Amino acid sequence: MDRLVTALLVGALALAGAAREETSPRAPVTAPTGDWPFHGRDQQAQRFSPLDQINRATVRRLGLAWYHQFDTDRGQEATPIEVGGVIYTSTAWSTVAALDATTGRLLWSHDPRVPRETLANACCDAVNRGVAVSRGRVFVGALDGRLIALDARTGKEVWSVDTVDHASGAHYTITGAPCVVKDKIVIGNGGAEFGVRGYVTAYDAATGRMAWRFYTVPNAKGAPDGAASDEALRAKAARTWFDGEWKVNGGGGTVWDGMTYDPAAGLLYIGVGNAGPYDWRRRSGGKGDNLFLSSIIALDPDTGRYVWHYQATPSDSWDYDATQSLTAASLTIDGKSRDVLMQADKNGFFYVLDRRTGALLSAKPFEEVTWATGVDMRTGRPVEVANAHYENGPSILKPGPFGAHSWQPMSFSPRTGLVYIPAQIITGDYEPAPAVKARPIGQNVEIAMKSFPEDKAQAEALRAATRGQLVAWDPIAQVVRWSVDHPSFWNGGTLATGGDLVFQGTAEGRFVAYDALSGKPLWSFDAGAGIVAPPISYAVNGRQYVAVMVGFGGAGALVGKLVPDRPRLPGRLMVFELGGTATAALPRVEPPAPIDVRGVTSTGDPRAGMEEYNETCSVCHGANASIRYTADLRRSGALRSAEAWRAIVLDGVLKDRGMIAFDTILTPARAEDIRAYVLDQARKGEPEEARNR
Repeated sequence: MDRLVTALLVGALALAGAAREETSPRAPVTAPTGDWPFHGRDQQAQRFSPLDQINRATVRRLGLAWYHQFDTDRGQEATPIEVGGVIYTSTAWSTVAALDATTGRLLWSHDPRVPRETLANACCDAVNRGVAVSRGRVFVGALDGRLIALDARTGKEVWSVDTVDHASGAHYTITGAPCVVKDKIVIGNGGAEFGVRGYVTAYDAATGRMAWRFYTVPNAKGAPDGAASDEALRAKAARTWFDGEWKVNGGGGTVWDGMTYDPAAGLLYIGVGNAGPYDWRRRSGGKGDNLFLSSIIALDPDTGRYVWHYQATPSDSWDYDATQSLTAASLTIDGKSRDVLMQADKNGFFYVLDRRTGALLSAKPFEEVTWATGVDMRTGRPVEVANAHYENGPSILKPGPFGAHSWQPMSFSPRTGLVYIPAQIITGDYEPAPAVKARPIGQNVEIAMKSFPEDKAQAEALRAATRGQLVAWDPIAQVVRWSVDHPSFWNGGTLATGGDLVFQGTAEGRFVAYDALSGKPLWSFDAGAGIVAPPISYAVNGRQYVAVMVGFGGAGALVGKLVPDRPRLPGRLMVFELGGTATAALPRVEPPAPIDVRGVTSTGDPRAGMEEYNETCSVCHGANASIRYTADLRRSGALRSAEAWRAIVLDGVLKDRGMIAFDTILTPARAEDIRAYVLDQARKGEPEEARNR
């Protein structure tokens, strides 16, 4: 039962009072009190606003000040940037908007016109996590791999550079926000599941000229790259890789999120992603730590030179990226002030590192962890359980590949000394896939792809075993001080404020303010659509505002039966103030009506179609072809016609809407098998009275 209960989770993602802080005298003031100029507000990425006009006593008077509705209904994941009374934010498809921070008036917008077929290379929707603003320019990473500089006043393009090698055929994308580092802009990329080799690149902010590049895994050909990473890969990483499919699939290690520049230490910290493919035995012969996968690396921001690293998950077989938000602070540990770097890792452990040396100071689980019994503080390595790498058959582990904490940023309050983590309680059923060869398109993760259980009791048990939490973590005592349960696992990032509040949005569409000391909910607003983005707070003319992007999507939205079943709604930026009286009724969006498939037949095999669907289609269309946040295939008119289905799936007649041709990996017979499977799902999804007509 347990294995069946957790079967969905691997397949769906393979789609992807406490002690107070002691302020360091070396820590620069990097953000004016009222502004939110960096992704994490300040360059320590604490996501803490010292503003306290909105506080535990006044928050009950919080109301909507204004909102802006965007022209996309895909997921909204951006952290807005506010500088000098202007908000700069990005939406799905990497579009950028500038708005008056007090009225919401649109000042300008810029659409980079990302080719819609790029969607086939994206793990988890056409999302974008935000822009960077520096020296009168706005920088955005486009989904198709470009880094674009815009004039902050007009939105006109200043320069654009392609950061990825399209000629190689590797399926790179960018969803993360750029990082401002002195006079440079640093950007990573995604695509580990699709067969790429990870790296980060720094560009001159004025000209777009490349300054340096750091690869996170060795060159499969064994040759140097002429990059800043050459020496570190030769001296440290190369000997940790062995013969295996990484030489075809690139190895992964993409830096798709999680970068922090610390001026006090003079270091840039990057979080490195998961392996490609997942299965360590196929990837590297079951040998070696495979550096620098699932690691935190400190680099010299001027040259890209390696300084130190800490690998949270050696030999990663579980999709345990270390790309979660990286937060710098100064903590009193054992009576001494320590400059630290903190991360609530996807693998379930909360790490505190010395941010100048990388030395491990603590590592304790903030959610239930079953893949390891703990972390050996002498070696810094996890103590893995038997069959953790599913070498002796399927292994049910916590957390699953969605992680105990995903990309949604955590926050840290120097007033309470607590870290506020958007945590996830979720399990994974790991099992090797049958022998396969690298596919020219689609994912290459090499683990068994599974469906949501159709048995009612098993499905209910899966839902009951999966939920989200807001966790208040004490990084000194290494314990949970309080937590709040959420019915769905995929929720928004957090904001901590000087008013001793914590703000977070939920999958159900509630935007909530909690007491930062106790976790008691003090205020709530129905945003009308699910929230996965993190909030910010800023002040203009002495008035404090709280802002959040609203619009459900991303990887978690593909698990439709574990999140609210709603139609996709237009994305919005919603801004709140004390005494706000604005209203924001959502347009009514009706889901496509069920189609009549009575009498429709297929020559395909639905069982074979289920396997092929999970391998090829679920990354975009979700488990069981049942996700309304993308095209609901059960309600597609093309199901009625084998010819129409073939034209879409094999010939790519809808490529301008993101549905590329799959004729390079699917035969006509396999495409028809998928149609037979989706027809079965359409019949199961019909209302009872329709099936009996």
